[in-house]
Amino acid sequence: MSLNKKSVDDINVKGKRVLVRCDFNVPLKDGKITDETRINAALPTIKKLIADGGKVILCSHLGKVKNGPNEGESLAPVAAKLSEKLGKEVVFVADYNVTGADATAAVAAMNEGDVVLLQNTRFRGKEETKPEAAGEDFAKELAELADVYVCDAFGSAHRAHASVAVVTKYISAKGGENAVGYLMQKEIDFLGNAVENPVRPFVAILGGAKVADKLNVIDNLLNKCDTLIIGGGMAFTFLKAQGYEIGKSLCDDEKLDYCKEMMAKAEKLGKKLLLPIDTAVADGFPNPIDAEIDVEYVDSTAIPADKEGLDIGPKTQALFAEAAKSAKTVVWNGPMGVFENPTLAKGTIAVAAALAEADGTTIIGGGDSAAACNQLGFADKMSHISTGGGASLEFLEGKALPGVVAADDK
Repeated sequence: MSLNKKSVDDINVKGKRVLVRCDFNVPLKDGKITDETRINAALPTIKKLIADGGKVILCSHLGKVKNGPNEGESLAPVAAKLSEKLGKEVVFVADYNVTGADATAAVAAMNEGDVVLLQNTRFRGKEETKPEAAGEDFAKELAELADVYVCDAFGSAHRAHASVAVVTKYISAKGGENAVGYLMQKEIDFLGNAVENPVRPFVAILGGAKVADKLNVIDNLLNKCDTLIIGGGMAFTFLKAQGYEIGKSLCDDEKLDYCKEMMAKAEKLGKKLLLPIDTAVADGFPNPIDAEIDVEYVDSTAIPADKEGLDIGPKTQALFAEAAKSAKTVVWNGPMGVFENPTLAKGTIAVAAALAEADGTTIIGGGDSAAACNQLGFADKMSHISTGGGASLEFLEGKALPGVVAADDK
C-alpha cells in the first residue's frame, strides 16, 4: 500500500516557514526524559527541513493535561534535548497560549535553518476541537505562523485534533502545501503493506487485557492473516466462550458471544486461531505490580476456580514461537501477560525473542509491545516498531487516520 501523499521529499521549503506536528509525548521523571525514542524518530524529518533551508516550527502535545497547564508537562526538556541532538539552539516558546505574541515574535526572527519549538499544544485547552469553534480558532492561528505544514506525529494521527488535521484546511486556504514526514511515511508503508499486501504466511499476534479494545482488529485481521494468535488477558474470554473454567482470571463477559463468532469465522475461513494451551496461575494479581509472586503452570482447560491466570505457560510459549518463526510477516500488538512483573514477563519475552529470531518482516504495533521490546533489548532485532499504539491499532482495524487523510495527495 503506497501512501500516495506528498512527503517532505515532494515539497520546496527554502525560505518558507514550516509547521511540523511531531509526537514528543515522551515519559518524564523529575523533569528528565526517560525514553528518547519519539524524539529520535522525529530527527530525520527535522534535519531534512533544516538542510533544505526551511524555517522549522515544531509543535506537539505532552501528557494528558487534565488540570490545565503546568510546568510538569511543559515541552522545555524536549527543547533542551533537541538542541543537544541537532547541535544547534532550538528556541523554546514557553507561552501557555501556544500561538500568542511570543510565538509570532520568535517566528518573525527566524532565519533559514532555524528551529523553534512551541509550548505543549494541549495547554491551549482547545487542541481536541471541543467546542469545535475554539479548536478551529487554534488551528487557524497555528496556520498563520506557517506557509507549509508537515505531519510527522503518527502517534496522534488517529485523532482529528487542531494541530493534527484541522490546521491543514487553513494552510491550503492560503495556497500552502500539506505533507507527511519520514516517520509517518515509514509507519504507513510498514503497517499498510503488512495488512494489505503481506508476504505469506502472515501471522498476527494480539495480547493485552480486554477483548473490547481489539474487537474490530480481531475481525479485520481474521480476513487478512493466515494465523491469529491470541494471548494476554483477552485469551481468557475466548477460553470461557469455549466452556472452560477460568477461575479468577480477567474476563469480558459481555463479549463471550463475540468470541464464539470469531472462532466460528476463523474455522469458516480456514484460518488458524491459536489460544494458550497452558497458563501461569497465582492466587491473585501482584501488588505492587512488580512484587515477588508464586506461580504454577496448569493446562488452560483446567484453571483452578480459586486461581488467576497472569501469563502464558512454557508449552504455549513454544507453540506461539514456532508459529512466529515460520511466518514471513508478523504483526504483534499487546503483551502475553503482566510483563511489568519479572516472573510474569516470561511469555512476552518468549514472543519477543521468537520475533527477534524470525527471518520474516516483524512489525511491533506500538504501546506495551513496543515498551516490552525496548525494555527487553530486542528493539534493534525488529523490522519496525511503531511509535503509535492507538494509531497502529486503528490502522490494523482498517480505519482511515485523520492525520493521514488531511495531507495533500501527490
